[in-house]
Amino acid sequence: MPFLELRAIRSRLDQAQNTSGPQHAMTMPLDLARRLNGVILNDLKSAFIGKDEVIDLLGVSLVAGEHLFILGPPGTAKSALVQQLALRIDGRVFDYLLTRFTEPNELFGPFDIRKLREGELVTNTEGMLPEAALVFLDELLNANSAILNSLLMVLNERVFRRGRETRALPLLMVVGASNRLPEEDTLAALFDRFLLRVRCDNVADERLPEVLQAGWRLDQALTSVAATISVADIRAIQQAIRDVDLAPARDAFVELVVRLRKAGIEVSDRRAVKLQRLIAASALLCGRLAAQRTDLWVLRYIWDTEEQREVLAALVQETLGKAEPQQWPTSHPRAQEADGPDAEELARDLHRLAEEWKADGMTAAERAGWQDQLGLLAGRCQWVSNEQQRTFLQQQVDVLWKQAS
Repeated sequence: MPFLELRAIRSRLDQAQNTSGPQHAMTMPLDLARRLNGVILNDLKSAFIGKDEVIDLLGVSLVAGEHLFILGPPGTAKSALVQQLALRIDGRVFDYLLTRFTEPNELFGPFDIRKLREGELVTNTEGMLPEAALVFLDELLNANSAILNSLLMVLNERVFRRGRETRALPLLMVVGASNRLPEEDTLAALFDRFLLRVRCDNVADERLPEVLQAGWRLDQALTSVAATISVADIRAIQQAIRDVDLAPARDAFVELVVRLRKAGIEVSDRRAVKLQRLIAASALLCGRLAAQRTDLWVLRYIWDTEEQREVLAALVQETLGKAEPQQWPTSHPRAQEADGPDAEELARDLHRLAEEWKADGMTAAERAGWQDQLGLLAGRCQWVSNEQQRTFLQQQVDVLWKQAS
């Protein structure tokens, strides 16, 4: 064989070997993550007006393989969002409304009668939770003790176990929803398994025409939604999480967790470890294999109570503000959202309290209630991100405290 021809063959073999190596292997998950972010999630945002925040949280939870809790009243499209996401990834979805009387059979399926006659206890899971890639559990906090342990095993280990029957689940993510936060200690473990939490409310009145128009289009095109990414593709993205370099963001992450703990927000070691998956997921969705400070935006959504939301938003925003300028062009859209207390709203509330104090005839009970309101507003004012606005508001608070003393 001529030397030139042999060298050409070897060159082609080398190229083939290079394209099958680690660098090429990582190109596919990155491309899939970009497609998920740029096509699937953006398509959902066009279909669901005013739900960008929830959709971004669905995306990062899906890539990280973590579970999402949505807090909000009925009729705010929580179930529809999960259903539409499932259509676009060609995955089976299981959707169920929990009550205090929900039985395990309603989620996992009844025993197979044919097998039962043969003396075997085998569950018929056809069309039930154990066969779903995406699961939506509405009114999650209605879960009773009969199904609580089974749900915890599903969330923790992605395993369904009944008696001697054990099977691995093809589960990508569970989305739980409720119009309230847990009050019973028995539900604390269940709620804790949902690493991210987000509010989902009705959209503002001025956007209602857009909602009606988008909802009408969605109803008309319900059967024509085509999947542009598969469940296998999502699993490939999830596996790529381990290849993301977290070192560039780790010092900032540690510093932020310490600050959150000092502010009274509990972040256990276990949760801190799992939060790294969400940081890596943010990087992947932005087309990066290295995390950066701006990926810490996910920590805005780890609140346990409504009161923690503004504290988290302020501390996270302060951390993000230290990011290098070159990081912002490749940052996640959520990182660029400056959440926190509304300074103008706080100023209006303080003015209202000042006017109420001037009015005569305030009873002792009304005075105590007034002081409680001022205390709450004072706590919120310290988390206003703008220093000038924060100083002005705190001065107003000091004036009111002096009047009340």
